[in-house]
Amino acid sequence: MSKPSVAELRPVVHPEGVKDRRSGEHWAGRLYMREISLRWTRHLVNTRITPNQLTYLMVVAGVAAGAVLLVPGIAGALLAALLIQLYLLLDCVDGEVARWRAKTSITGVYLDRVGHYLAEAALLVGFGVRAADVFGVEGGSANWLWAFIGTVAALGAILIKAETDLVDVARARSGLPAVKDEAATPRSSGLALARKAAAALKFHRLVGGVEASLLILAVAVADLIRGDLFFTRLGVAVLAAIAVVQTLLHLVSILASSRLR
Repeated sequence: MSKPSVAELRPVVHPEGVKDRRSGEHWAGRLYMREISLRWTRHLVNTRITPNQLTYLMVVAGVAAGAVLLVPGIAGALLAALLIQLYLLLDCVDGEVARWRAKTSITGVYLDRVGHYLAEAALLVGFGVRAADVFGVEGGSANWLWAFIGTVAALGAILIKAETDLVDVARARSGLPAVKDEAATPRSSGLALARKAAAALKFHRLVGGVEASLLILAVAVADLIRGDLFFTRLGVAVLAAIAVVQTLLHLVSILASSRLR
């Protein structure tokens, strides 16, 4: 069986609304990864590889990104950034293969969500362990407080996703349809303005996998110049603070909106 062309794939695997989803499509997907993924998908759609197998590979790549942060210096940070890009690529490809074969499934959606939880948590925990200096880069013993702070950041990142996902769970259990984007606007004008300001600043995105991996790489370069782990530890503290604040603000935003009505 011949491979489909990119032109043949595009209308099927990128139907209207996929790249324009307000909360479901990452900016990197819209900017470049969806175009790269099409080139991979065309080689995979006629193979025996299943969409769920691709999702499992996505999870492995994401968790490995956190693990390689134990490698000191630029090497570990660069490997983590590259693995997160692979994770993002596989996150695009699994759904594209499923849509081409018309074999989308609830199991696939579930695995995809679990994969996002695991990958982003692993990256932030790995960042914290890296800051703890378990291999004695600075010549002293490990400071496990930084690993704890990284774990707090990871917990916050998971809770932010869980708060969003639990809206659908609550609505489904109440017999309501899936929430629409317009319901996300808070009923209070003051909260709506605050939400718009937060969305414009986009600081909350720093705890996401792609953004966090780029930040980790940037602070690794800064630490190389400085000769210690100051910027890595500063980065862990900043991400933990953002995760905690965003967890609370996101919860307030959901309760103040029409998403649960």
